[in-house]
Amino acid sequence: MGDLRINRRRPLPKLDLRAAPGMGHNGGPPLDEHIPEWGVGGIRTYFDWRTASEAAFKALPVETAIRRAKKAEALGLTFREYQLEILERSRFLQAEDVERIAEIKAKRRR
Repeated sequence: MGDLRINRRRPLPKLDLRAAPGMGHNGGPPLDEHIPEWGVGGIRTYFDWRTASEAAFKALPVETAIRRAKKAEALGLTFREYQLEILERSRFLQAEDVERIAEIKAKRRR
C-alpha cells in the first residue's frame, strides 16, 4: 500500500475564503445583474404582447402571406418589416414610399 501521510515538503495552497459563496449558495450568477428577456418591468405584459404578436403573424392566409413576402422582397424589406408596417400604420408600402422604406432599413443597423 502507499504512504497516506501528507507530503510535508510542499506547502499547501492558500484558500481565499472571502470569495467563497455562503452556505446554501448554488454558485450561479448573481440575480441582481441579470436582466430577463422581458426587461425590468412586469412579466405579464411581455407574454401578452408576445402572444398577440405571434397571433398577428400566424392569422394570415397562405396566399396573402406569399403575396406580401413577394412585395416586401421587391421593396428590399423583410416580410416581418413589411407586415409590421401594415399592422402598426395600416399602410401598404409602395415603391414611391422611398423615405419610409429608408427609415425602416436604417432601423436594422441599430
